[in-house]
Order: sequence, then structure tokens, then C-alpha cells
Amino acid sequence: MIRAAVVTISDKGLRGEREDTSGPLLCDLLAEMSAQVIGTYLIPDETEQITALLARLADTDGVDLVLTTSGTGPSPRDVTPEATRAVIEREMPGLAELLRWDGYQRTPFAVLSRGVAGIRRRTLIVNLPGSPKAVREGMEVLAPLLPAAIALIKDETPVDGLCAPQ
Repeated sequence: MIRAAVVTISDKGLRGEREDTSGPLLCDLLAEMSAQVIGTYLIPDETEQITALLARLADTDGVDLVLTTSGTGPSPRDVTPEATRAVIEREMPGLAELLRWDGYQRTPFAVLSRGVAGIRRRTLIVNLPGSPKAVREGMEVLAPLLPAAIALIKDETPVDGLCAPQ
């Protein structure tokens, strides 16, 4: 079973000026794929707080997967990709590229996302945009890949057939 954490990064959400709907949606989508959500977090667009939480989740809390939502755009306060890069040890650029490519099939604005994906120790960290629509579409792309990716990161044998085309 995948142990996951969901991190919403939003100044406005933290101040109560915007309801976080993407974080709860991610929890529901993870439950649909039988993942165990061990924590949900709402933190500000502050690099130090983002890096500290991502590092703790990977190093201490032993989660397999951290999904962040929001903070991936080009605005000055969107620092999630930089914070994630500061924490990960190895990038998984194909995941971020796939998310952008799939999003671009729906809207050209998807290429404005700067989200990254990578590994810290044995934890996969993936940045998703902040809108519920983008989160749902992103998880449609990621969900089939996550069990195999996490098994490989943990140096386990993936469930039969997950790494090979059907």
C-alpha cells in the first residue's frame, strides 16, 4: 500500500481567503487507488517551510509519495518548484513533462506550469498545479504509473505487469 502525504501550498488558503479544494480532492483520488493518506498539510508559499516539510516527510515520516498542489505557476510567490528542487536528490523529469504534455492537450496554458518531480531517499515528490481540474487530470495520468514508480524507487519488484505495456 502506498503511504502518501498531500501538501497544499497557498498563502490565500492559509489566510482563509480561498478554500482548499485541491488538497481534499487529492486525498479522495489517492483513496480511490487504495493509497493511505498519512497526512494533509496547508502551508504558505515560503521556500523554507516547503523544504522543511518535504524533507521531514521523506526523511522522518517515511512516506512513499508526496503530492504538492499549487505554487507551480510563474508568479513571484510561486516557489514550489524551487523548494522541491532544493530537497530532491534525483529528478524524474519524465513525470513533470508528461503532466505538462497531457495538460497541453486540453489547454495551451498548461505549459505555464513549472512543476517538477523527483526522489528524496525513497520518497517520490510530485508538484501538481492548484486548480481542482488540473489536479484531477494530473492524477488520471499519474495514477497508473505511481505503483510501479514507487516500487522501483524502493528497490522492490513491481507488481507483475506494471512496468510492461499490456
